[in-house]
Amino acid sequence: MRDSPPPLVGLTTAEALALLARVLLGRVMFTSRALPTVRPVRHIIDEDQVVIGTHDAADLVDIPKRARTRVVAFQADQINLASGSGWTVTIIGATDLVTDPDEIRRYRRLLQPWAPGQAEYLIRIHPDMVTGFRITTGGVAATPP
Repeated sequence: MRDSPPPLVGLTTAEALALLARVLLGRVMFTSRALPTVRPVRHIIDEDQVVIGTHDAADLVDIPKRARTRVVAFQADQINLASGSGWTVTIIGATDLVTDPDEIRRYRRLLQPWAPGQAEYLIRIHPDMVTGFRITTGGVAATPP
């Protein structure tokens, strides 16, 4: 008979952002043509915001108007399948297109592209909700794998 599932330990916003800063790949979730869409993206954490790069920003922000934002979810995790321990973090927030030339240069230097070539657009996600938890084993909080 299998033991009960490992307990979940909630993360503070600071803990969640610190964990996100340790991994390079996450998933951005949004709607496109009224359908749910998920894309893997590289990201960085800048203070309390997530910055992602993409080749096509049309579905993530309203580029021509630049005043409208879109609400998206961003999720990343790190799970050790052998032990069942790890963590997951989800952020929900509004997006905006990074347009300041100094910020663009700095983010492009920090953000490693996942797909070949440099990301054409840089998008900032302003967290309104941050949720996350650590999956623990043996009643002791597991360190991220």
